[in-house]
Amino acid sequence: MPRSLHGGRHELGQNFLVHRPSIDTVIALVDATTGPILELGAGDGALTRHLASTRRLLTAIDLDEHRVRRLARALPHVRVMHADALRHPLDAPVVVGNVPFHLTTPILRRLLSERRWDHAVLVTQWEVARKRAGVGGGTMMTAQSAPWFEFSLRGRVPSWGFAPRPGVDGGILTITRRGSPLVPHAERRAYERFVRDVFTGRGAGVESIVRRIAPVSAATVRHALAAAGAPPRALPRDLAAAHWASLWAAVRGAR
Repeated sequence: MPRSLHGGRHELGQNFLVHRPSIDTVIALVDATTGPILELGAGDGALTRHLASTRRLLTAIDLDEHRVRRLARALPHVRVMHADALRHPLDAPVVVGNVPFHLTTPILRRLLSERRWDHAVLVTQWEVARKRAGVGGGTMMTAQSAPWFEFSLRGRVPSWGFAPRPGVDGGILTITRRGSPLVPHAERRAYERFVRDVFTGRGAGVESIVRRIAPVSAATVRHALAAAGAPPRALPRDLAAAHWASLWAAVRGAR
């Protein structure tokens, strides 16, 4: 196949999913949703062909113009577009894709800042999927988004399940928008700054860190943590979405 104007396989991050059990898992997760689908990074159509069989409205985008032309000929009933996942509107209820590994973080950040989709099923690097799902401890990025989204790790894709084979395994990550946010949307930027300050603050635990960055008493912080069921000596990585929401409710006036 000719080289894309946007670069070769390495520049485009093209590691095509060929692991049938993982493809089946992704399709089953999409089948549990409803509404139109937007596929990011369609490539040669390993997922697209299965998604097309659902007969739901499907838009598949890719940056490789040659693969787009070939896939459009193979699937004339699918809207196949030459487009950039970092620019194309994320305006379908369901977003799915084998995300280029080198673009995982910017694509995730863009997804989490948009309000026009409800479910995402993504294949990412294994460590990224684990971190976003909070396996082994939460991260700042996940904590900043947790009041509005739920993250779940749904499977591991062996590195040999891609062609060409990357240097790391993949993971299947689902993100679901909460029907009732734990923090009002109007407070999102202030809340995100609070989470950043807690993760980067000094102290032996959340209680001491929060007291350094907000004029609240130790009793207030302890009560907020206890009310949400957080460990008494919690570190930022130990907190779940409900813990962060409870802490924010206790300090937002003081901030």
